[in-house]
Amino acid sequence: MLVSSTVIKESGIQFGTSGARGLVEQFTPNVCAAFAYAFISSIQNQFEFKQVAIAIDNRPSSPAMAQACAKAAQQLGLDVVYYGVVPTPALAYVSMQDTVPCIMVTGSHIPFDRNGLKFYRPDGEITKADEQAILNAAAEFESISDLPELEVNITAGTKYIERYTSLFDSQMLAGKRIGIYEHSSAGRDLYAPLFEALGAEVIALERSDEFVPIDTEAVAESDKEKARQWSAEYGFDCIFSTDGDGDRPLVADEKGEWLRGDILGLLCAEAMNIEALAIPVSCNTMIEKSTKFKHVSKTKIGSPYVIAEFDALNTAYSSVAGFEANGGFLLGSDVVVNGKELKALPTRDAVLPALMLLFSAGENGVSTLVDVLPKRFTHSDRIQNFATEKSSAILKQGRKAPQELLQQLNLLDVTLEQIDTMDGLRLILSDGCIVHLRASGNAPELRCYAEASEFKYSKQLVEQVLSRIQLINVV
Repeated sequence: MLVSSTVIKESGIQFGTSGARGLVEQFTPNVCAAFAYAFISSIQNQFEFKQVAIAIDNRPSSPAMAQACAKAAQQLGLDVVYYGVVPTPALAYVSMQDTVPCIMVTGSHIPFDRNGLKFYRPDGEITKADEQAILNAAAEFESISDLPELEVNITAGTKYIERYTSLFDSQMLAGKRIGIYEHSSAGRDLYAPLFEALGAEVIALERSDEFVPIDTEAVAESDKEKARQWSAEYGFDCIFSTDGDGDRPLVADEKGEWLRGDILGLLCAEAMNIEALAIPVSCNTMIEKSTKFKHVSKTKIGSPYVIAEFDALNTAYSSVAGFEANGGFLLGSDVVVNGKELKALPTRDAVLPALMLLFSAGENGVSTLVDVLPKRFTHSDRIQNFATEKSSAILKQGRKAPQELLQQLNLLDVTLEQIDTMDGLRLILSDGCIVHLRASGNAPELRCYAEASEFKYSKQLVEQVLSRIQLINVV
């Protein structure tokens, strides 16, 4: 017999900002089974259920990982509902409505040589406390020797589309031309029918048979140029895309300019008349200064932290939501949209913010909504294949001597006004700019976020900091 905690520890796989992530070679059948056993055993005393739902993204490694998780559930005497390739929020939504737990096999935006597992209790995405319970669980199980064939159930995709088409008139998007940048997104087969059901003309763009690791926080220059060219060629009112598992949106206005995720979240929350927000510390500071919300809570980066804040907010406010700088929008309470009830979905979702943006814009261009916002601009990028140990050492050194770090980054004309160590190292500078450094929780990457009164300067800050930081020697 194998013990889940031992198998997981020996695999080297860890939880990141959202879900367990690692190299594909680390996710052996027994490791996947260990996670599934540990997850199920950790919640069985809290919920009654006889089924487990499973879905995947389009990574080549995902089907076999799903089979291993399914085998573990079957060994525990549970039925498995397999939804195939669907967006993470679609799996989470249908599972919440059926009050069953679910497992999403996805590495989100990270390269295809890596993968991951996301876990959802019957009441929504797991918390950091749940993650620890999974790691500590000592569930015993038999070694996985064969993988079961899984038959795809299409219900999750159908119900996900209905969740949004039921909110609006069937002609809400009549006269709109929308491009869907499909690449390898898990939701690419759902988005065109959804937008078409609301009256839009849809043009599919660049479907890929190979996995494309789209990162909505660090959009590649090639993808920025593609969007501008597509908008000029087709006259789009909007371009919609997502990351790999369809929980982070990538939305461009009629000019082909991709919106930052936190700006998209802000506009969505305003359109929905949300009272209280929970957002990560990396989001644009214009959000917390907005007069549109009764309360804004700041959290560490990662959807589990945002979700954890919902409990407190729901006791004091009638409508609660959250979003991240990567664009994922989390609905923390039931709300009324367009006179109809929309059920809570406390996990990142890509579709809701895009639809609310178009609903709010009406006959006007999406850019008109952005143009009236305060002039605070953020930018972010990352250094890939940057050792986590080096990132940690630099951040530790920076916390001890932040002014020295500014010198090393060639930020010579500013002084440090404030330092925030809630998550990484966030430096508020005397000229009003912000530089935020953070090691990725999912891969060996160092991220830099910057905020300034002009976009070109926020971009320059990120480029300068990431260039200079690679020259720093740490001991």
